[in-house]
Amino acid sequence: QVQLVESGGGWVQAGDSLRLSCATTSGRPFSNYAVGWFRQAPGKEREFVAAFGWSGRTYYADSVKDRFTISRDNAKNTVFLQMNSLAPEDTAVYYCAARSSASGGGYSFKSAYDYWGQGTQVTVSS
Repeated sequence: QVQLVESGGGWVQAGDSLRLSCATTSGRPFSNYAVGWFRQAPGKEREFVAAFGWSGRTYYADSVKDRFTISRDNAKNTVFLQMNSLAPEDTAVYYCAARSSASGGGYSFKSAYDYWGQGTQVTVSS
């Protein structure tokens, strides 16, 4: 079982930055998993934000490309999401997710992820 714990959310103004963290308590290295960030705004479906593939390649939703950066510290078993130039439409609960298998679809498919964190709220005011 993999437990994921997100942190770093908060309330910011448009144009500000935040860095989210996702730590795992799994005994297996985080590098054994593909890890993604998703977000869910009120009344909307949970949507893909960014992901790390097993090869280390990164993937981003078009809406966050060039503003958000996913990175990881394998020694600390932590994945980060650096969010710059935040806008009100980025307001959502942000979730970290991990998957141990390549089956089930591409990195943007939330159904392909096996483990989820509890989420952290990000609120961006205009």
